[in-house]
Amino acid sequence: MGKKSTRRRASTSPDQVAVTDIPVVGAREQCPCGSGRRYKACHGRPAAQEAERFVHRPFEGLASECDWVALREIVPAATAALTLAGDHAGRTATLATVLPMAWPALVRQDGAVFAGLQVNGGSGDASRDVAHALELALAADPGTPVAPVALPGPGPRMQDLLDTSAPLSVEVHPGFDFWLDDDEERSPEVIASMERANEAVVPTVRLSSVEAAYWCEIRGRNHLRWVLPHDEDAVLDAISRLHATGDDTLGDGTRYVGSFRANGLAVPVWDLADGTPAESLEEPVQALPGRLADALADSSPLDAAARRAREGLRSRQLTLR
Repeated sequence: MGKKSTRRRASTSPDQVAVTDIPVVGAREQCPCGSGRRYKACHGRPAAQEAERFVHRPFEGLASECDWVALREIVPAATAALTLAGDHAGRTATLATVLPMAWPALVRQDGAVFAGLQVNGGSGDASRDVAHALELALAADPGTPVAPVALPGPGPRMQDLLDTSAPLSVEVHPGFDFWLDDDEERSPEVIASMERANEAVVPTVRLSSVEAAYWCEIRGRNHLRWVLPHDEDAVLDAISRLHATGDDTLGDGTRYVGSFRANGLAVPVWDLADGTPAESLEEPVQALPGRLADALADSSPLDAAARRAREGLRSRQLTLR
């Protein structure tokens, strides 16, 4: 038998066969539900619609797009206050990297509303998913977690719920104690979830002199991961030009090692000398944007050295989303 679909939306066929019970077949074959229609026009339609809804840069148009990507993909424990607009103007809410039990959103006992970015699954549009969870939380009572629900249909995105000109003020935390207020009853499940999350936290510091650059320590080694506000392929070409001339470092003891591709943006990564403190990078990182801007503005074909560099760097790219 074919592999069963993992979609969880309800069937719209007359016999109400659940989508999760329909094996995936060829698009032009008859649908196994028995409707007599081709699969692509019956139970295959939701899959096509979900693919069409995939958003390459889900946070484009939001101030601090790079920090949105960083908090979704590379920062373990951080929060940022959200500036709500429209019907929710004047209310407060907080963006968080991770919430207890991987909940998409949470209302603490003190009424504080949190929306999580690092959640499992999704509709293909991370902005829509977070907005859906945030709206549920804004309508929930204190002490209520928002459990994972079926994929949301069309509706508001974060660009619709927020003042898009308001930047994020990111606060990186050493752990996840921000999940609970001081007076909240700590259930065994939430305590266990927090302890597991705290054990896995990677020490992380956000640099203050540039946007979305994060120092971290992983297994005793220091790195800088920097989300850049440019198209992935354009950054790869630009970094290749700099790499070929040795201008892609951040000073002595630093080495550019590759990049992540995440939510439509590039996240270059540098190895740092062991024991490099985050504050020592504040001055050298300020020189890179100028060199990178010059390389991005260079529209000439890559020379042989830059082409070789590009091939090597491309092999060290990792796609996150």
